[in-house]
Amino acid sequence: MSEPLHTIYVPRDAAALSVGADETAAAIRAEATKRGIPLRIVRNGSRGMLWLETLVEVETPEGRVAYGPVMAEDVAGLFDAGFLEGADHALAHGLTEKIPYFAKQERLTFARCGIIDPLSVEDYRLHGGFRGLERALAMTPAEIVTEVTESGLRGRGGAGFPTGIKWNTVLNAKADQKYICCNADEGDSGTFADRMIMEGDPFCLIEGMTIAAIAVGATEGYIYIRSEYPHAVATMREAIRLAYDEKWLGDEIHGTGHRFHLDVRVGAGAYICGEETSMLESLEGKRGTVRAKPPLPALEGLFGKPTIVNNVLSLTSVPIILDKGANHYRDFGVGRSRGTLAFQLAGNIKHGGIVEKAFGVTLHELLYEFGGGTITGRPIRAVQAGGPLGAYLPPSLFELPKDYEAFAAVEAMVGHGGIVVFDDSVDMARQARFAMEFCAAESCGKCTPCRIGAVRGVEVMDNIIAGEKVQANITLLNDLCEVMTDGSLCAMGGMTPIPVRSALKHFPEDFTRSPAAVAAE
Repeated sequence: MSEPLHTIYVPRDAAALSVGADETAAAIRAEATKRGIPLRIVRNGSRGMLWLETLVEVETPEGRVAYGPVMAEDVAGLFDAGFLEGADHALAHGLTEKIPYFAKQERLTFARCGIIDPLSVEDYRLHGGFRGLERALAMTPAEIVTEVTESGLRGRGGAGFPTGIKWNTVLNAKADQKYICCNADEGDSGTFADRMIMEGDPFCLIEGMTIAAIAVGATEGYIYIRSEYPHAVATMREAIRLAYDEKWLGDEIHGTGHRFHLDVRVGAGAYICGEETSMLESLEGKRGTVRAKPPLPALEGLFGKPTIVNNVLSLTSVPIILDKGANHYRDFGVGRSRGTLAFQLAGNIKHGGIVEKAFGVTLHELLYEFGGGTITGRPIRAVQAGGPLGAYLPPSLFELPKDYEAFAAVEAMVGHGGIVVFDDSVDMARQARFAMEFCAAESCGKCTPCRIGAVRGVEVMDNIIAGEKVQANITLLNDLCEVMTDGSLCAMGGMTPIPVRSALKHFPEDFTRSPAAVAAE
């Protein structure tokens, strides 16, 4: 009687690959061959517990048992310990689903990520994939838009604009051609959710974009992915090819008469192309610079045609809304912030990774119950929420719920869900300077307040840090921030003052210390 075929899951996510996942998978295969043990290795996406990567999971009758972080040199010892049967080991964490970090989450968008083979249509279908699209194919466009509107879904970028309103505008626009554009130019520091879902559950994005196309009458779509994500680019392209083979894309989507064609375009490393109109310029083959609005992309977008521009997390939320219904999705969250968001813990944090929770979770819960505090063991002094143009928040605001309106009330933003953590060794004046330097480097240069303001901002910050006429330069800095906020053409220049002002407000002592005192620390 032959031995049973064991199934092992080893992530193919870029974060896992960066710490040796390919070498670990090869070592498992080689050790199994050496011992004559039949084995099936599935290269899944990441579960999002990045401090445990490479996280190896073993299928057992009780469920998947997790081991991590597993390096190639650990593999022989795992076999000796009997890990194929889920035996105990120093790297064992028990059933993956019961690891507290994972068990306390509310996974809707990331429900399949880390569970399925990302490039298996059959696996995707077995785990609820394409059910939302199947329902959408039987609905009218207006019914789909109403469902999305009633779910309360808002854009998972900076503005949090209601998705249903944007879709309804495109639906009612008269044009011979409409487009769906996915903004996957995930350039914010400390963010990686878009990459993770494209690498771990790519058909979810394809399904969401196809539902959007049916809803508004679009027949062509593009996924704009940053060049720094080669694994996501390769995975999405292969998933699109498979979706065409299975008739989930093309001229006849499962014989319904609906038509939608999808392709990937790769950016050239410009942060500004994360802004929707700059992205559209880039898609048209032009230099990525901001367009004046109006007209809005919903009316005159790609090639002057009505265009839906949503990011990855917005579009991958759509399939579950169509599958489970608007009420199911709206039951998660608080106030006008409905559903869940994949919060991303990065920086000086012990347990970095993805935490998908309903809106309303506090920063304190995310930082301590999930993140475990700093990796250095020192107190958390500040977090930057919402990317490099987000506010720096002190511990006194850590009970703030993750909610668009609650954050706006303290001049902060939820943004894409990124949270970068700093311990008490951070110099907040230098962090504020970084925001200005970042803007100076990444500005498209189209408008004067952003192009010139950021350069002058760096100069003023350097004078403050050097102790030169500190109060006068702080006054000048505040005036400069006001000009950039009110006069910039887009959010790049308009939001650069947010981290600067928040640092001045919450950490004023870092701006008035003498250079000698700083040097002595």
